[in-house]
Amino acid sequence: MIPGLIDCHTHPVFAEPRLVDFEKRISGSGYEEIAAAGGGIRSSVAAVRRSSRGELSKKVLMALNAMLEQGTSVVEAKSGYGLTLEDEVKSLEAIRDAARQWPGEVVPTLLAAHVVPQEYAGKADDYVNKVCEEIIPLVAKKKMARYVDVYCDRGAFTQEQSERVLAAARKNGLGTRAHVCQFTAAKLGPLLAHQPASFDHMDCVQPEDISLLARGETVAVLLPGANYFLGHKEFPDARRLIDAGVPVSLATDYNPGTSPTPSMPFVISLACTHMKMTPAEAIAAATINAACALRLQDRKGSVEAGKDADMAVFDVKDYREIAYWFAWDRCVEMVVAGRVVG
Repeated sequence: MIPGLIDCHTHPVFAEPRLVDFEKRISGSGYEEIAAAGGGIRSSVAAVRRSSRGELSKKVLMALNAMLEQGTSVVEAKSGYGLTLEDEVKSLEAIRDAARQWPGEVVPTLLAAHVVPQEYAGKADDYVNKVCEEIIPLVAKKKMARYVDVYCDRGAFTQEQSERVLAAARKNGLGTRAHVCQFTAAKLGPLLAHQPASFDHMDCVQPEDISLLARGETVAVLLPGANYFLGHKEFPDARRLIDAGVPVSLATDYNPGTSPTPSMPFVISLACTHMKMTPAEAIAAATINAACALRLQDRKGSVEAGKDADMAVFDVKDYREIAYWFAWDRCVEMVVAGRVVG
């Protein structure tokens, strides 16, 4: 028995798998090349815009139930495949509808700044204005999200644009987090000024920024499922971060294009085999550290008096087996808030 696993980075609001992307990647096309050809995130946007709130809610609930079956009791869930005011709100409503039918806890995050939508091609600043001046204030007013996320990287948003998004989030009383350093390095100091709960991906973090992270409370969320599915040879350098004193957590990055897995145990196994984390470090990264990434450590992430009784029971004799038996669901029982739910 371990604490309920916490998946602190997911994108569950999508309508269809991206099978063309998958096949193109097998034949040698890169992530950015696929996006430039009309695949990638923008293809998921078109499908979400065509879908109803009810259809999306069913997809989200299906994903949440799959996560629960493998030991997850808390999920952070992002929008980000709508990219209009109406479709981002629809996505957050779908998350809320699914959360009401699920026994665990869902932390909703607005990711309207995922990529620049096609209708704003060449006008990225205009779209950022819309996100900051229309979408974030409305979502905050309706209390539809706890966090605002932004994708700060090549092909998405610049550092200056990302800072504007995070500043707008704080102005409207929402927490902040950021996709950063997945493909290119970014200067983390200016982003840290906006007090992000987490920086996510972190494949390309610079040495001078690691010491900044070690002195703060921002958690580095590592997403090895994306590296695995994209066929990367390199994985996030967890050891460099951990040994420097940076708090590290793990998440699935569940999404249709780069990490279509609901399994935190699989991610724990990847962290051990490809990132050289010990099983104990990986389980801590998937529980108490992940709770810190969502600022829920006062209630979640460990089994102790005064906290929510979220527990996952695995059919193993030794906790190290959770990482050892990769791609094998060994979770046999879930307790959420003191109640057996599966």
